[in-house]
Amino acid sequence: MSKKGTKVMDKLRPYLFLSPAIISMVLLTFIPIIYTVYMSFTNRSMYHMDDYTFVGFKNYANVLTGDLRPIFLPVFLWTLLFAACTCLGGYFVGLLLAILLNNKNMKERGVYKAILILPWALPGTVAALSWQGLLNQQYGNINKLLKALHLIHSNVPWINATGLARFSVIMVSIWFTVPFMMNTCLGALTAIPDTYYEAADIDGASRWQKFIKITLPSLASSSYPLVISSFSMNFNNFGTIYMITKGQPAQSNYAGATDILASAAYTLIKSNNRYDLADTLAVLIFFVIGTISFIQMHLSGQFKEVDR
Repeated sequence: MSKKGTKVMDKLRPYLFLSPAIISMVLLTFIPIIYTVYMSFTNRSMYHMDDYTFVGFKNYANVLTGDLRPIFLPVFLWTLLFAACTCLGGYFVGLLLAILLNNKNMKERGVYKAILILPWALPGTVAALSWQGLLNQQYGNINKLLKALHLIHSNVPWINATGLARFSVIMVSIWFTVPFMMNTCLGALTAIPDTYYEAADIDGASRWQKFIKITLPSLASSSYPLVISSFSMNFNNFGTIYMITKGQPAQSNYAGATDILASAAYTLIKSNNRYDLADTLAVLIFFVIGTISFIQMHLSGQFKEVDR
């Protein structure tokens, strides 16, 4: 082979090695995204499964400013609240547990770590269905325990009343989130030099002052990406919502009281065959998550270059 042919092969070799990953991304990511965006501009539904036509921004106008706005605006606000409460609640509970387990004088901390990491180790579907049984109004063990302790006299509708159902899915989602947050914070805490705390002790700083002035600033660089990714994940946390409440209690034909945007899109397809509106919601979810993540990363200084 000539030198020119050898140079061409050297240039093509990296692309040859990357081709399986590139082909997989194109087939499993890019093409579905393009198809979803295209479908959001059509009227495909149970009445137009094969003869759907291009309708422009009609679906977006219908969701954002039209007849469906009173239905999907509350769903969007609930999705924001659900993602924020789960993300921040999981982070601060995980941080608190990490601080407690970071105590070198605690001999049993290895045992506690193993117990607290269980929600992360269990299969998500099995754990969510277990919580559905525990929260059941008629035979759930949570109501049985509260009755045995004489704290309640009648069964609590944990997943049948709107307020309690929303509280329940947030609580379970925090339970799922805490182990990951705890392990990440625990790793970041071990990287903080002890000399910082020793200097603070000499200056007479209290534990709260050391937490505010040393611990939190030292965790900031690792916490911002963690919180942003957790928010994005919980914004689309379809599994927990569907496994525990299936979006119930019912509020309309398009979305239930605990439905977030992702589960509402699923309901539109499964129960109403509204592929057009479901794809519209999927595109809106993409832009909302992208915009919020960009703003959070910009405000946290993640795009700033580090001087070397």
